[in-house]
Amino acid sequence: MNNKNVALLNALGLLGITFVLLMASVLQVVLNELPCPLCLLQRLGFMLVMFGFMLNVVYGPQQRHYGILIIGALFGAATALRQVSLHVIPGTPGFGSPVFGIHYYTWAFILFSLTIVGVAVLQLLWNKNWNNNDYKMNRFGKFVCLLAIFAVAVNVISTFIECGPYQCPDNPITYWLFN
Repeated sequence: MNNKNVALLNALGLLGITFVLLMASVLQVVLNELPCPLCLLQRLGFMLVMFGFMLNVVYGPQQRHYGILIIGALFGAATALRQVSLHVIPGTPGFGSPVFGIHYYTWAFILFSLTIVGVAVLQLLWNKNWNNNDYKMNRFGKFVCLLAIFAVAVNVISTFIECGPYQCPDNPITYWLFN
């Protein structure tokens, strides 16, 4: 696998995770489903995964960037699995609306797990050295990075509007700023 293919895969990975984070914000506004503290921690996990992908898009693929990405995915998967375990008992209502019959936190666990597997496979296929002296970011990479920064900013602002400078409530029903 050459540098251009790996760069494209990293940019597509960043775009995919950015899309997930943007969709979480859209569903929050459209369905008025405020994220709980565990949901916010899962979003933080997605942001860490995005950061790892973004480092690869900007500076070229490096092992330590994939390390950051995997740590973010493990953190997010653990948080999502914790929330799944809270709602796995029969008769316990789920939190939020399901998408294709599966709740957001279960989707998050699936996506974090797929990210870990995908990065592991990419590591196995990478047969070049980790020297990126000839790496140049392309326009698509720049666009995806800007979109990712926008998605993170939207989530940081919406979290402040929801929780303010306080701890977020376990079952949020209103925005702090609009009370």
